[in-house]
Parts: sequence; C-alpha cells; structure tokens
Amino acid sequence: MSDQSEAVVRHVAMIMDGNRRWAREQGLSVVEGHREGYENMKRIGDWCLERGVLSLSVFAFSTENWKRSETEVNFLMAILEQALGKELNYFIERKVRLRVLGRKEGFSKKIQKLINDAEEATKDFDRMTFGICLNYGGRFELVDAVKSLMAAGVSADSIDESTIAKHLYWPDMPDPDLVIRTSGERRLSGFLTWQTVYSELYFTDVYWPAFDEKGLDKAFEVFKTRQRRFGK
Repeated sequence: MSDQSEAVVRHVAMIMDGNRRWAREQGLSVVEGHREGYENMKRIGDWCLERGVLSLSVFAFSTENWKRSETEVNFLMAILEQALGKELNYFIERKVRLRVLGRKEGFSKKIQKLINDAEEATKDFDRMTFGICLNYGGRFELVDAVKSLMAAGVSADSIDESTIAKHLYWPDMPDPDLVIRTSGERRLSGFLTWQTVYSELYFTDVYWPAFDEKGLDKAFEVFKTRQRRFGK
C-alpha cells in the first residue's frame, strides 16, 4: 500500500455503478449486490485516506433511483440509515467530515435527522471530506441554486460563477480532479454537473463491488499522465 505525503488526486468523485450486474453474475440477489457495494465504498474510502485524498464524493442515490422496485429502494434506505446512524463512528474514528448533497427533504424525517446529526457530529474534521450525493441530480442542483438566489434577492447584475457556486449544495466544494465511473458506462448521468466541467474522466469495465485497490491506483496513474490545461 502507498502512503503518499502529497495526494495524487486531491478530490476524486466516483459513480459507483454495477452493483446489480455484479450480483447477477455471481448468482446473488440485487440486495446482496448493494450490500457488497456499500462495503466496498468503505474500503475505497480507507484507500483514499491512505493516499492523502482530501475530498471524496460518491453518487449513492440519484433522483431517478426512486423508480426502482420498492424492495430495492427500501433496502437502499436501510443501508443509508446504517451508514448515518450505527456506523457514524466510521467517520468519527477517521476524522472524516460528512457532507450530503441533494434534496434532503425527499427522505423520511428519520433519515433527514440522521443526515443533520451526522453532518453536525463531523463538521470540525478536516482529514478528508466525504460527500455523499443522495436524491441528487445535477440539473436539480442548478435549479435549486437559482431558487436560492431568487429567494435571497440577488440581483441579476451581481450574479457570476462564484455567486452561483455559493448557492450549490456544497458551496465550498473543490472541483473534482478526477471522476471515476465503474461498470463500463461512458457518461456522467447528471453527476456534479456544475463541478466537473474540467475534471478528468476515467472509465473502467469493472463493476463497483469488484473495483479494488489496484483499480484505484491504476486510475490515479492514468490521471498523472493527463495534461490539464483548463481551456488555456
């Protein structure tokens, strides 16, 4: 394992895709696929910490995911409750700050309270910030930012990129250096639409539950070969 004094990637964002397909190929239920995907998310978090990553963002539940079967959605909500409640010490022990991006009001009152309590309990940690996109859609985030600007009475003449950024779900989020998507899909699917305009993209055919430490290091190695010009 590497333990770098300086991170290869300061902010890595991940689209954790392929839990269901992985489960079917293993002869398991969809629920088991999501369970293993959740466990792998924790492993990836630890590997990122070891490599000095300062921010890790994951696409955990999109606004479209509500359309899945009731059984699947209920299980995903149970995992969410577990992560925010029973396993909150995972973040506290590692000094990781938790941020939730998305329309929190779409969740039950119980989950909303767990989100608020978890964010409050970890707000002073700065070893790494872990952003979880829940009930999230990139276009919805921009719509909500516009509504927030209007509610604040911000005049059109005073709106610029920095003003809009201040009204996003995570106002001080550093733009991701690298976006990783597993399972072979080659698109962002509305993930961090505003923030990823200059992010490097890395796609792998490996399903999320099977994406391991070697896969993470390979993505980081590819990132180091990219020349980032930011339009210059």
